[in-house]
Amino acid sequence: MSEQTCRGIRGATTVPDDGAASIGEAVRELLDAIVEANRCNAADVAAVWFTVTDDLPAASPAAEARASGWEDVPMLVVREHGGAAGVPRCVRVLLLWNTDRMQRQIRHVYLREAARLRPDLLPADGGGAG
Repeated sequence: MSEQTCRGIRGATTVPDDGAASIGEAVRELLDAIVEANRCNAADVAAVWFTVTDDLPAASPAAEARASGWEDVPMLVVREHGGAAGVPRCVRVLLLWNTDRMQRQIRHVYLREAARLRPDLLPADGGGAG
C-alpha cells in the first residue's frame, strides 16, 4: 500500500456571461476536465478553493459544484478584487487531492480564455491548455 500525500491541482476557466446557468456549466466543465486529466474522484478530494472575479456575482462556484455531485467536499469561495491578470469573468480553482502520485504527474487544467494565465501549459499547436 502506497502512502498518500495531499497534492494541489490548479485550474481556471472563463464564463461567457454572469448568469447562474453559465457559471454552473463552466464550473462543471472545469471540474470534469480536472477529474479526467488526473483520473481522480471526489472521494479523494480533501478540499476545493475557488476564486472568482468581481464580474461574476450571480452564482457561487461552490454551490454549483455541490449541485453537480460534490456534496461531501469542503469548499471555499473567495472574490478576487482587481481580476485575474486581466482575464474577465474568470473562475479559478485549487483542488487539494489525496493521492500517491508525485507533483510532476499532476495535470493542471486551464480552459477557454483562462489558458492565457498559464501559457507554459499550452500545447505546441497553440490549442487550449490541459
